[in-house]
Amino acid sequence: MDMRLLLIKLSAIGDVIHTLPALAALRRRYPHAHIGWVVSEPASDLLCFHPMLDEVIIFPRHRFARLFRDLRQWPELIREVQSFIYRLRSQSYDIVIDFQGLLKSGILTGLSRARSKLGFARAREASSIFLTDKLPPYDPDEHAVLRYLRLAAYLDAYTESPEFPIAIGEAERDSVGQLLKEKGIGDRPLICLNPGATWETKRWPSKRFAEVADACFENWGVISVIVGGPGDRYLASQILESARHPVVDLTGRTRLRTLAALYQRARAVVSTDTGPMHLAAAVGAPLVAVFGPTAPWRTGPFGNGHRIIRLGLPCSPCFRHHCPDPRCMTGILSEQVIEALREMDIGEV
Repeated sequence: MDMRLLLIKLSAIGDVIHTLPALAALRRRYPHAHIGWVVSEPASDLLCFHPMLDEVIIFPRHRFARLFRDLRQWPELIREVQSFIYRLRSQSYDIVIDFQGLLKSGILTGLSRARSKLGFARAREASSIFLTDKLPPYDPDEHAVLRYLRLAAYLDAYTESPEFPIAIGEAERDSVGQLLKEKGIGDRPLICLNPGATWETKRWPSKRFAEVADACFENWGVISVIVGGPGDRYLASQILESARHPVVDLTGRTRLRTLAALYQRARAVVSTDTGPMHLAAAVGAPLVAVFGPTAPWRTGPFGNGHRIIRLGLPCSPCFRHHCPDPRCMTGILSEQVIEALREMDIGEV
């Protein structure tokens, strides 16, 4: 009987992308294995119908939370939780790998019927108590991609050449083509601006993004396209208001795989430290990443050729979500990003 593997990495988008090289390594090592993945809704678009996966189990954390807040909905919550657990246990996986290393993923690992439950010792929130096979504790300064690959290597997978299998098809490329046609861009050269970030301390001033957009238009005739989720529309409006030249707003118009196809079409991507930044790196888009309160050596864009703009202040990285004076970001000038783009030759055909 073929081996049955279950990967647990629920969120966030960047973390799921960081786990894709481990998936690729395991699929190469076990080409006939049944491989499943438990993931939360926001990142599920990257995995559904993925050619390297046989099953995707979506963990509806947000729905469970909504039902929990209303006592009248508890009977429905109990039914849905039972249904989820039944599906989790129905496949009788041989090995479950907890890539997340948090209490919620540890509980899911424990609920599975796998004979082997793999993860790191002394993981956060005591999640390692659910494991049967424990790797030594990881170095927090080790890049997440390399950390997850060590779990795959424990199962005898070859991990020396990491690859990021993003399932981009003709449907996604056609969707991008239609969007650009609607906006009057067509085949004109473009760069993508990704101003959003969950933490307010990770955000770079909108005025600086607008200055980058103007410089790209004036120096190289390159159109700037703002990307992000619906929650980033206010940031997009600020960029549009500050820019002197045409800028296209596609916030809320792309799913993750469509965004990946758009990144492949771009001359470059300018981004804060956020999930879509890792998506750009995964598809090989030339990337300028602006870093402040976080550590690029831990969770920066993986691979060669990317440019990281960082001031390196004594207080950085602080990993704080709020700061009264986020100089690590506000102190980064648009000229620094523009120079990085110039060095990338984004104006070249």
